[in-house]
Amino acid sequence: MVGMAVTGSGSAMPAAALDNHALSNLVETSDDWVTTRTGIRQRRVAGPTESLVQLSALAAREAIAMAGLTPKDLDAIVLATSTPDDLFGSAGKIQKELEAPQAVAFDLTAACSGFLFGLVTIAQFLRTGTYRNALVIGADILSRWVDWRDRRTCVLFGDGAGAVVVQATSDRDRLLGFELRSDGSQNDCLQLPYQGKPYHLVDEVDITQGNYQPIFMNGKEVFRFAVKRVPEAIEKALFRAQMDIEQVDWLLLHQANQRILDAVGDRLQVPSEKILSNLATYGNTSAASIPIVLDEAVRADKIQPGDVIAASGFGAGLSWGAAIFEWGR
Repeated sequence: MVGMAVTGSGSAMPAAALDNHALSNLVETSDDWVTTRTGIRQRRVAGPTESLVQLSALAAREAIAMAGLTPKDLDAIVLATSTPDDLFGSAGKIQKELEAPQAVAFDLTAACSGFLFGLVTIAQFLRTGTYRNALVIGADILSRWVDWRDRRTCVLFGDGAGAVVVQATSDRDRLLGFELRSDGSQNDCLQLPYQGKPYHLVDEVDITQGNYQPIFMNGKEVFRFAVKRVPEAIEKALFRAQMDIEQVDWLLLHQANQRILDAVGDRLQVPSEKILSNLATYGNTSAASIPIVLDEAVRADKIQPGDVIAASGFGAGLSWGAAIFEWGR
């Protein structure tokens, strides 16, 4: 085994769409205000009967079918999410849902960078020959954790799931270069924090019990961070791949804000027609955003086998990273 290839993709979104006009009934906003500042016109939100496991399994089945495999062929399943159905993890439930008994399954949490971190993580298992066929899922239901009275955040986020099948290769590695980074000193810029209250157990023994609070974001700081760090990460990944940005066919960024996508494209001198975006339709779907955009572009015949993709995820942690890879076998 010498490398890996991304051979299948899939995506799934909740049924209900929430557009900016409907949002104006919840908070003081308008379609023009949201669209001008973010590029988002609507987002999908999961209903009471829709779960992260269900969405993930739907996306996974599409990816597995495209790769020409069955769930029983899978050796590993990585679920990148910050919003599992179960705090102990949801990957095992997805394994059961898919009927993939041979696959080890585990959750990975790196917020909006999660899918990219998951892709690079599983690549190491494939490169060493430990596994041959793996599934990487990015999925989030952030509507569970948004304060729908907070205009700064509720206009941004949507729900969804995306997945890719990654297979070991014996000829050459399609993961050409990557860069992963974290900066915990900026953690307070984007949080979904736990907040507990003191709870007395017995003499001299106290604990806390509580819940997670709604998403908090310092939008200006996150924007500055992304516009600076994302181009740096892509350039470092390109250096490791021994490539120039001109050799990249598609720029595939986490779908956080259209102004971030445009600013990163400008800094890297990538023309707008090479920047993939579905922000207007789905908003920021966190770990799901990169694989959803990838799947849509593949199924629309935009991305062709052999195309070189520069992907970058960035978000809470703060975390960010980039990967340069070729699509297909």
